[in-house]
Amino acid sequence: MPLKPFLPAGLAALGLLTTAVPTPAQPATTAASNPLLQEWTGPYGGVPPWDKVDPALFKPAFLAAIDLQRKEIDAITSNPAPPSFANTIEALQRAGRALGRIDVLFGVMTNNRNAPEYQALDRELSPVFAAADDETTFNEKLFARVAAVQASMATAGLTPEQQRLTQRTYDGFVRQGAKLGAAQKKELSRINQDLASAFSDFATKVLADEDTWTTLDSEADLAGLPPALVSAYKAAAEERKLPGKWAVVNTRSSVDPFLTFSSRRDLREKVWKTFKSRGDNGNANDTNAVIARIVKLRAERAALLGYPTHAHWRMDDTMARDPQKAMDLMLRVWAPAVARVKEEVADMQAVAAKEGQAITIEPWDYLYYAEKVRKAKYALDTNELKPYFELNNVIAASYAMAEKLYGLTFTEITGTVPVFHPDVRVYEVKDKATGRHVGVYYRDDFARQYKRSGAWASGYRGQRTFDGPVTPITSNNNNFVKGAAGEPVLISLDDARTLFHEFGHALHGLLMNVTYPGLAGTPRDFVEFPSQVHENWVLTRDLLDTYFRHYKTRAPMPQALVDKVKNAAKFNQGYATVEYLASAIVDMRLHLLPGGVVDADAFERDTLTAIGAPKEVAMRHRLPQFNHLFTSDSYSAGYYSYLWSDVMASDAWAAFEEAGSPWDPAVAGKFKDIILATGNRIDRAEAYRQFRGREPDVNALLANRGFPTTAPAKR
Repeated sequence: MPLKPFLPAGLAALGLLTTAVPTPAQPATTAASNPLLQEWTGPYGGVPPWDKVDPALFKPAFLAAIDLQRKEIDAITSNPAPPSFANTIEALQRAGRALGRIDVLFGVMTNNRNAPEYQALDRELSPVFAAADDETTFNEKLFARVAAVQASMATAGLTPEQQRLTQRTYDGFVRQGAKLGAAQKKELSRINQDLASAFSDFATKVLADEDTWTTLDSEADLAGLPPALVSAYKAAAEERKLPGKWAVVNTRSSVDPFLTFSSRRDLREKVWKTFKSRGDNGNANDTNAVIARIVKLRAERAALLGYPTHAHWRMDDTMARDPQKAMDLMLRVWAPAVARVKEEVADMQAVAAKEGQAITIEPWDYLYYAEKVRKAKYALDTNELKPYFELNNVIAASYAMAEKLYGLTFTEITGTVPVFHPDVRVYEVKDKATGRHVGVYYRDDFARQYKRSGAWASGYRGQRTFDGPVTPITSNNNNFVKGAAGEPVLISLDDARTLFHEFGHALHGLLMNVTYPGLAGTPRDFVEFPSQVHENWVLTRDLLDTYFRHYKTRAPMPQALVDKVKNAAKFNQGYATVEYLASAIVDMRLHLLPGGVVDADAFERDTLTAIGAPKEVAMRHRLPQFNHLFTSDSYSAGYYSYLWSDVMASDAWAAFEEAGSPWDPAVAGKFKDIILATGNRIDRAEAYRQFRGREPDVNALLANRGFPTTAPAKR
């Protein structure tokens, strides 16, 4: 799940990469004196200068880039010629490029190597960035020119793409407050700067709580754990200077396997509680007060902008538009998911009783006993799968998928271009048929100190043709746990699907074919759709036979084992759906509070009670650690997007199934040309209709999860 969206939203999607504002006079900084200000040089149209990145360079580079951008905006507003698409809208697409390049470098460092010096910079500069956004948005002369082009675009001979860019540029300014009065703009700017500071504060606190671990002291603490996992925990302990110990790091990729396999119930409880209490320990890293501040500020901003709630403002530029539509979809899926959890818990309770365990299933028991039920019902032990999912083979399989579906090839060029960490690998992407250079792709797969948890994709450079062509640079970031020296990294089937998911985001960027960068960004509830579709190729027979071979014997995964996996595909869907939807529903209800006054812990608890959340399943992301919601506005009132997108993803995969092959060239071609390449050149709902010939069918998603499909099929 990309926390920082691969495709930008808001003003960034309009090409207005305004992220800072001037502070008091600083010594002159130029491209000659600060390499971060320079155009990217080297092969492939230039690559990020990671070898020149230094935290001391960022502040002066940002300030100089801001000044440059101001001059670019002044050139637009002082142009004596009447406003036109070329001298206003296109000029805005060019403005702020130096600032955008620096912002990319800074964003990657604060996500992947967020050491204390970067945390301090982020705290200092975040409100400065927010003020700069407002400086551009609130520039009355600039908005007047944009409005003039928008008012005349129907008669100005603009292409449909130019008209769409103009309208979206205008709408973006209005949504961010360009029409407010002077006093309101001043208040809105205060709110935006306060929010930026709060976002940085939240991220820093959660990161600190994730840089912890549970120490396993003896062999007895390893009961039930498979050897590969023991090795990984051993390596994690050694990295943390804990000789003779094992460490379960406080990240999902380390915690979930422990909860699945450890037969030590006391330690499962300890590990689970440590993980779920991130940001909620009443110490210096507690985030509850920060959450209350953020939610209140968001409500105040929405009111200033004329929206009933933050959810209404945030969803104004999405496919769903209306919060109630998103809520209706979530509640439609919620009821059967809760019913399924009750069945799953009953099955687990029976297994525990059969083993003579006089216990009541708790959240830290769920994954452990689910694994036992899986073995009993489907004769499937997930430990049987891991030997077939060696990380390098999974990566190779993802590239094979891209080649077979879209004609892309990935050639490793690591060592020929700078990287921000020795673990990073780099690839040139080409079109197989023509040999044409398509883009550059970076991957950073392993967990480390100061790297935020989770998996995400991001773009280093977007594709454009209007003054190019410029080719894209994309990246994927994971948090897999390294094994001991010389040992392979074996990942789970779920991790393999996550890798393919994030790779889907990268493919979306690599295959983009838009004229203007302002039409590259897609709505939040569409952007997950392409990534979710690509998860389906993991278990296709071609990839299983060629890439997912046993890391020792090199034998392909037996069809009998594949059949077990597919037979169990709907297993535990109650758990998976409820843990996600609980987070999404709490998010939406939180941001539907008109006044925004909230006690996060109480609100979370009361909301879960009100919707009848099963006590055995915790939220996937509790509010105190919910980075999606509180490190930016991106996924606030937007976590529902994964479900909304999955409706389209499930229905799109059905198109391949109906065609008789996951590699059907006609369906793949339509998906590439209509869904991936078009960015936001056309309305995304219309794009889906062009691809599928109709609206997406919700029943495809319900069927995939094994839920009843008797309700009406259309949203």
